[in-house]
Order: sequence, then structure tokens, then C-alpha cells
Amino acid sequence: MIQLLSFPVLAVIVIFFGWLFSCINILNEYERGVIFRLGRVLPQAKGPGLIFVFKPFDRMVRVALRTIVMDVPPQDVITKDNVSVKVNAVVYFRVVDVLRAILQVENYIYATSQLSQTTLRSILGQASLDELLSERDKLSGELQTVIDQHTDPWGIKVTQVAIKGVDLPQDMQRAMALQAQAEREKRAKIINADGEFQASQTLSDAARIMTENPLTIQLRYLQTLTQIGSENSTTVVFPIPIDFISFLAKKAGE
Repeated sequence: MIQLLSFPVLAVIVIFFGWLFSCINILNEYERGVIFRLGRVLPQAKGPGLIFVFKPFDRMVRVALRTIVMDVPPQDVITKDNVSVKVNAVVYFRVVDVLRAILQVENYIYATSQLSQTTLRSILGQASLDELLSERDKLSGELQTVIDQHTDPWGIKVTQVAIKGVDLPQDMQRAMALQAQAEREKRAKIINADGEFQASQTLSDAARIMTENPLTIQLRYLQTLTQIGSENSTTVVFPIPIDFISFLAKKAGE
């Protein structure tokens, strides 16, 4: 009789210890557990550490508190100036209220992803192409503010949104390249014209100074002779002032 009862008792013991071990859960430091008891949520999340879940009456849902990095896939955006571009971004968010993250939305990660995509198209569609290319930090801040406002009832805190890339159509890339080249040529011509203006102004000032002081012309004449003498040339031409030639002609006439 004892032998006949030993197997059922052993089976019960094995099942009991199996149930006991299944009720024991270990939560990491970055995890919390939301306990549902007979369908009703307990008022406070559990963890971290060793948690006992009284199955089948209790059910636990794990929630990670670490920052989640979510990549927003490229979205087709039509800017305010009717340019079609593809924009992708990355969203950083984390759970700050575990109970609301489980009770207020079915899947907070999926919901945040869909909200980020729609908000990205909405906010960037109100900006022009130049603003989209030059004011990414400002637009990223607006995206972070709007997404965070909508996820706050879910117990989600959006800490940062960054626009990763803006893909332009091929014709728009060529047009922007031509515009940049024309802008560079424009700046080069302005710099060249400004240099010529400054050079002509300097020469005009030098000519006025020489006119006011004839001795300066003679000094410049001697400096020119020195420069010519330092070169390895076979022919040297000495410039003679016109006043000196007139003086010689006058003497010859006398």
C-alpha cells in the first residue's frame, strides 16, 4: 500500500516544487515588474531583486527602465516649398511610470514608433528645404517637444530626437550643386574686383604723392636702375626724364 501511494505523492512533490520555482522571478536593477492579481493590477510595481508571483492567480509583466534607442525609418516629407525629400531620425526615450506604460497603451514601443513617424512628417512638412538642411537642431528640438507631450500620458519620457539624414532627389542635388558653384564664382569675382579696386586706389595715391614731391620720382628712378643691374640681361635701357631731354634740346638750340 505504501509503495502504491509513493508514486502519486512523489508526483505531487515534483509538481509542487516545479510550481514553486516557476513562481520565483529575478528582476535586474534596470527592470520592474507589474503584477496583475486576478486581472487587477497591484498599486505598486515590484523589483528589482527576487519576486514571488503566485501563479496562476498572479501574472507579471516586465518593463525595462533603460533608455531605448529607436530608429525612425525614412519618411517621405514634402517641405513647405514643395520639395519631396526622405528624412530619417533616431528617438531616445525611456519609461518613467511603469504602471501607465502598461495600462495606458497596448505596446508603448510600437506606439512611440508610430507617433514619431507621423510627427516627423507633420513638423518637417512645415519647414522649407533650406531650414531642413541648416536648422536641424532647432527642428529636432521641436520634434522632441511634440513627441514628449503626446507620450507623457503613457509614462514615457522622450529625452532626445535627432535628424540623421535628408535624402534629396537627383535633380535637386544637381540644382543645388550648380547654385553652389555659381555662388563660389560670384564670391571669386567680387574678391577679384575688390582687389583690383584696392590696387588702383593704391597706385592713385602713389601717383599723387610722386606728383607733389618730384624728388620721389628720382628716388624711384634710381631704385629701378638698381633692380635692372641685378638681373642677368644683355641690354639695359636707361629711361631719361622728358625734362632733361627738353633741357638738352634747348642748350643745343642756343
